[in-house]
Amino acid sequence: MTSPLPRAIEWAATMAGHQHDRSIVRAHRDSTAAVRLEARRGREFREEREAALLVPGATLARGAGHRAVVEEPDPERTCFERDRDRIVHSNAFRRLAGKTQVVVHPADHERTRLTHALEVAQVATSIARGIGVNVSLTEAIALGHDCGHGPGGHASEDAFDPYVEEGYDHGPWGANVVLAPLNLCRETLDGIRNHSWSRPAPMTVEGEVVSWADRIAYCAHDLEDAIRAGIVTEADIPADVADVCGRTRREQLRTFVHAVIDSVEASGQVGMAAGPAEALAGLRAFNYERIYTRPESVAQAVAVVEVLRALVEHFAAHPWDIPQGVAADPDSPEALRAAVTWMGGMTDRYAFDTAVRVLGWPEDRLPKGIDRNS
Repeated sequence: MTSPLPRAIEWAATMAGHQHDRSIVRAHRDSTAAVRLEARRGREFREEREAALLVPGATLARGAGHRAVVEEPDPERTCFERDRDRIVHSNAFRRLAGKTQVVVHPADHERTRLTHALEVAQVATSIARGIGVNVSLTEAIALGHDCGHGPGGHASEDAFDPYVEEGYDHGPWGANVVLAPLNLCRETLDGIRNHSWSRPAPMTVEGEVVSWADRIAYCAHDLEDAIRAGIVTEADIPADVADVCGRTRREQLRTFVHAVIDSVEASGQVGMAAGPAEALAGLRAFNYERIYTRPESVAQAVAVVEVLRALVEHFAAHPWDIPQGVAADPDSPEALRAAVTWMGGMTDRYAFDTAVRVLGWPEDRLPKGIDRNS
């Protein structure tokens, strides 16, 4: 029998922790950390602190927490803290690690939907803290905002759109279908449902903050990924845009985060003054032309649509092959929706491997990433 490696033996030796006296076990042998806690800082304390510290117009957890299925309040966490935790621990959130942000099959340093969600949360909470609104609600919306994305990025929306009656839009799909089992609060779901600028305005200030944070984050980090991949260079950024927001991701995030905070301070509205707003629009237009609609990206999107539609049609015709089984007639609306629901949850690799395994899909017709162009 092979013995465990020395590191594994050392790690196992800490199994019981370190007992300093008869009542307390600590994590470290030399721990001296101590806190004077006169009263528990549970949900009610947090709600009182929110009411005292947040600005008028911010969303308070006290009085919120409206869920489709009524639940007892958590003794420790506010309703929005609870939502944030549910999203982080969900399968849908973890699967974002395997889903396209801009390119299929990202290399080691390119963003995935998961790292995008984390960066949106960072930008959004920076703004929320700066203007004094509810950070927990903001973070929950930001972390969950893209859970409705299918494999292959936005192309999956085009692929799935014909098969569901209301169309496939990742915001509403994420809120209404993917995250519905989590029983999230109305305010959280609304922010996720309506974070895209083509949607109606969110019902909360925090939802509007995430709408801006999403655009700020992806404009800056999609460009940084494209520069790293050699698609464009910093020098390619138009001078009128760079003069306002800089040529690096760090400069751009600083400029745009401050611009939203400045707008709230000056006008009381979540937005940007004309100058930085025009620079953000210019940055997005540059990315659209040079990254998102470059010939290689268009070819990638076409390949995604082709393979995903073939998979949907196969599983709609064979609903019994969908895991957990689907009680629907082949090719019925119910079977199509079940196929889209299952396919929408797949990671890129799982979807394309399924196409090869189930459909015999030729590998040379699969979407190509930056490092898989041949």
